[in-house]
Amino acid sequence: MRSAGRTVPPFLLACLLLSGCSSLGTPTSTPTRSPAAGAPRSAAPTSGASGKTIAVGAGPQQHYAVQQQPAAGSCHYRYEQGEPLEDPTCNPGAVSPAVTQANLASTICRKGGYTSGVRPSAYVTGKEKKLDAASYGFTGSLSDAEYDHLISLQLGGDPNDPRNLWVEPADPGHKKGAGVNNKKDPVETKLHTAVCAGKVTLAAAQQAIVTDWTTALTRLGID
Repeated sequence: MRSAGRTVPPFLLACLLLSGCSSLGTPTSTPTRSPAAGAPRSAAPTSGASGKTIAVGAGPQQHYAVQQQPAAGSCHYRYEQGEPLEDPTCNPGAVSPAVTQANLASTICRKGGYTSGVRPSAYVTGKEKKLDAASYGFTGSLSDAEYDHLISLQLGGDPNDPRNLWVEPADPGHKKGAGVNNKKDPVETKLHTAVCAGKVTLAAAQQAIVTDWTTALTRLGID
């Protein structure tokens, strides 16, 4: 005996089984999938609370090469209370991509030190120092001037980016021939201590030093 119910047409049965059919013969559009959250992004310059962007350099190298310096006479020192500051156009600073807030314990804050393993050789920096002295029109004794990392290595500064290195003259009152000895170095050490103690962030310390090293400690409430 034949069933009284009607047989469902094959095409209708297929449509009912497919979740993509909102009405007979009309499939719904597939929603666009957004990028996965937390997907890796390309490296970008760092920017702190002041909004000043700091470039990212090449980072530590197995073999460093002498870097080209700004044209002779194109850079000009600034002075705050007699202390020499870099020309921000020639030396805006540059950070190392190898040092981040997340890896402080294994880089700049690790026991045993970090800077000696990433510092360029004197052979390279000696040549760069002479070239950069010409950039600034520096005519004093190079033995009393420091070829300084604006953002120090102990604060994650790039080791050999020319934007991060400048010939820093001796402090006012410095005895000629006494060698390198300036007030910026203790500031860098205090900032390093504060970063490793978690009192300030790495980015904040870097921002403070490129803005004005003479006010960096006060700016961050450390001094």
